[in-house]
Amino acid sequence: MSNRGRSVVSAAVSAALLSSSLVIPLAALAAETGPAPQQDNSQLEEIVVTGFRGSLNTALAEKRAETGSIDVIAAEDIGKFPDSNLAESMQRIPGVTLSRGDGGEGRNISVRGLGPLFTRVRVNGMEAAAQAGSSDIYGAGNNGRSFDFNVFPTEIFSQLAVRKTPSADVEEGSLGATVDLKAPRPFDFAQDRVFSLTGRGVFNTISEDLDPRASMLFSQKFFDNTFGVLASAAFQKRNIREVGYSAVDVLSANTNGNNIGTSAAPILLPYCTPIGWTATGPSPVTGSRGSTASNCSALTPRSSNLAAFNTVYNMRRADAPNTPGSGAFLPRLPRYVNSEQDTERTGGTLTLQWKPNENTDIALDGLLSRYQVERRDNYILGLSFGRSLTNNGQPMVAVKDISFDKNGSLEYAVFDGVDVRSEGLVDQFVSTFEQANLTFEHRFNDSFKISGLAGRSNSIWDGPMRLQTYMDHIDAQNFTLDFRGGRETPLIGFGIDVNDPASFQYAPTPDGNQTVLGGFSTQGKPSRNVTQIANFDLAGEWQATDQIALTLGGQYRENDFHSRNSNLVPSQAATLALPNGVTLADLTRRITGLNDSFGSGAPASWVAIDSKKWREVFNFADMDFCEVECGAAQSQILEKVTSGFFMFKFDSGRDWRFPVRGDIGVRYVKTDQSAVGYIPVVAPAGAPFQAVGQRNQVDREYSDTLPSLNVVVDLTPDLLARFSASKVMSRPELGNLTPTATITATTRTGTVNNPFLDPIRAKTADVALEWYFRPGSLLSAAYFYKDIETYIQRITSPIVYTELGLPDSLLAGTPTLPSEIFNVSRLENTKGGPLKGFELNAQLQLDMLPGMWSHFGVLANYTRVESEIQYILTSVGGVITSSTTADLVGLSKNSASGTLFYDDGTFSIRTTGTFRDKYIRGIPASAGSDLQGNGETFYLDAAASWNFNDYLTVILEAQNLTEERNTLFIDSTREDTLFQTDIGRTYTLGATIKF
Repeated sequence: MSNRGRSVVSAAVSAALLSSSLVIPLAALAAETGPAPQQDNSQLEEIVVTGFRGSLNTALAEKRAETGSIDVIAAEDIGKFPDSNLAESMQRIPGVTLSRGDGGEGRNISVRGLGPLFTRVRVNGMEAAAQAGSSDIYGAGNNGRSFDFNVFPTEIFSQLAVRKTPSADVEEGSLGATVDLKAPRPFDFAQDRVFSLTGRGVFNTISEDLDPRASMLFSQKFFDNTFGVLASAAFQKRNIREVGYSAVDVLSANTNGNNIGTSAAPILLPYCTPIGWTATGPSPVTGSRGSTASNCSALTPRSSNLAAFNTVYNMRRADAPNTPGSGAFLPRLPRYVNSEQDTERTGGTLTLQWKPNENTDIALDGLLSRYQVERRDNYILGLSFGRSLTNNGQPMVAVKDISFDKNGSLEYAVFDGVDVRSEGLVDQFVSTFEQANLTFEHRFNDSFKISGLAGRSNSIWDGPMRLQTYMDHIDAQNFTLDFRGGRETPLIGFGIDVNDPASFQYAPTPDGNQTVLGGFSTQGKPSRNVTQIANFDLAGEWQATDQIALTLGGQYRENDFHSRNSNLVPSQAATLALPNGVTLADLTRRITGLNDSFGSGAPASWVAIDSKKWREVFNFADMDFCEVECGAAQSQILEKVTSGFFMFKFDSGRDWRFPVRGDIGVRYVKTDQSAVGYIPVVAPAGAPFQAVGQRNQVDREYSDTLPSLNVVVDLTPDLLARFSASKVMSRPELGNLTPTATITATTRTGTVNNPFLDPIRAKTADVALEWYFRPGSLLSAAYFYKDIETYIQRITSPIVYTELGLPDSLLAGTPTLPSEIFNVSRLENTKGGPLKGFELNAQLQLDMLPGMWSHFGVLANYTRVESEIQYILTSVGGVITSSTTADLVGLSKNSASGTLFYDDGTFSIRTTGTFRDKYIRGIPASAGSDLQGNGETFYLDAAASWNFNDYLTVILEAQNLTEERNTLFIDSTREDTLFQTDIGRTYTLGATIKF
């Protein structure tokens, strides 16, 4: 084919989006894609675009046709999305970065530095919520507005679009982007009947299991092609495993130290004092917890290494020069992790579509997805470093040898008297998403049409069980931590045979809750979150002239979020002795097959309680649970959103030297919010247990006026300039709006939510140049700026208890008086800050090259983002007493993606690499550390397919070829490892049959 016979694929091809081949008349394309060079019609011919290349061309055409900044990813073929995970697909879009969850699977996204909270997601045109669970390190269960993409199988969608700039006709609620997920419809296909069936086998190098994945799609048109039915279904079963290391936190050595001074002149001793250390006397005090002049406890002699103790004692950081050990940082709970998940992901769609003529389109879409998970986490850990003297913790540990690097990070240590725990956690949850919506569009004449939507969705996150079981060994000797050699994760020596059940104990506490010998916890489960969304839209468009159209519309949306959890009644919460005839060995299993992830010298396996056996022995199913009366949380957030908009669309056509098109409009939105929460009220000591929850309800309303402008200028037939400006808003996290509070009287601390939080608001501007220099190719650059006017932070302030509005009964059983000062963390609206950055994007089809080289192509993008937010750490009476300035939480300064592909219509292969710079996960962190962060990552994936004939395609995919490990760290200078696991490589082999 000659170059003159090629053309850019336009948005008009959406009707054939998922057909196995896209046949496009070039004359129609030229009309749809705007100005194009004059061509000799005698040389026009049809082209066939298939597979990955066809998907790219379709996406590029839609991007070019839009007035706002939008990026599209379309299905390669019937029921075949380009990637195995929706969130992972979006990594190829400029400015989009991925947050991974358990097993390394993509969970949610950030757009241009703005995290998942700032991204709205619509499913088939309707706002949606999707919530999944995860391990604690990744935020546990989602009870906010963030959208968890891993709830859905990719096969039930045909297209996703990321809209980075708003327009008046798009609902509010996003600072980062609006993501549209679209399921296929019958009239998306040129054929009257379509059938596709795909089967895959998935193998992971860590779990070493072969798991099934299957999908199907069937579409049929009836009644002279005026009515169509489409059904799709997908199923995936995975056995996921990851192994690694977790510190939980990294604390300075004084954190759990023993004070042998006074409250006015404290003397904190980080460990049990060695023989010969006489400056202030032994620690613990002789006689306390079994301590003597020669023993730290009955089982642990005092160390004779005076130098090791003094090394820690003399390390002081600048902000705590008089606090021994404040400059020495060690893991709080150093532990090895083995995490296994059994997952089942099912989904399906059913669409009825009626198109009696070219002016009417009515569709009823139904979508169902179900994500069921049982996660089994096991840890083997040193427990004492996370405990104080009160429960026989760190002050009873003897340090025998220790060294630190220049920043105060632990390099090597040997301890005696460390309690060792084997801990297990079984977490079950089911995420269910249900949606049904009716959409219609009717054109009355050439100048007027109406469209509308009515729908309802339910997102249900159900956690029936989260059971923690553990057994303990008290006072292990020669416990070692070894970070030497630049290791990010340590070699841990536990000082006992962790494979022998006889090394551990499981029994009731023998000494008034000081020495723990095993136990269990249900951690607030069962629990259930339900988000119900009802949506009603109606809009009309009047084409006033060839150049101007006016759109008017309104919307009513109701978001109803309910959350509840349960606790064991007090009489059921105590650790029981093993029944007669039952030994600990009868309740345990071994965690094995840990490959080389831990390194030489670490245990290859350890013994752990088998949760299923434990439940059977202790009749867990018959235990009694309660809700508010046990202090368990219940909440509801009801939002009623009423909005209206008007928008002018304009298009100068070719009458102007530089054709201009775009839209300008304004959206007004009013939000009525009702927040309900319960504050637990503790019954007086000795009183019988009874229902004592205090219900709080707060009602409020607020409104926003949100103007927007999008302009596209055709500088040349192939060079476009874009400009966008708008005001945007994003509502607070749902969980932060509940009128609840928690108080810890013994430490005089508290946490308070705030139902009066205002949305996060911003002014935005975008400028871009896009050069469509060849058919299917693009070079572009974009600059964006966001003036974030408001932000939301937790601020710690000293407040007299009586000013909190909480009942005095919360202080029952403690010597605390209501007039005392508490350090309270409260959510507040604060000043925001600027965010700015740029994107570079390239899509190049190398069809100008000779022979086989013409089938190659390259995708590449790079994004740089910077922001400046003042994080308020503490305040007194509204006056800031300490703060720090840093990037937004979740913002990576640099991100990039690159894909090299070959696609000749029969055989296709591609490899994609994605890089994400390190980013902040939380501010502030524990004392002495400025933040918690996520390390940089680079993931390399590959995929290939071979169209054996018109009916059979073979698929091969591989993820994480470089075996990248995600690393969480604490402190921007030390970057001590908090968490790191090995997720291995994943390989997929499958085939698709289509008719």
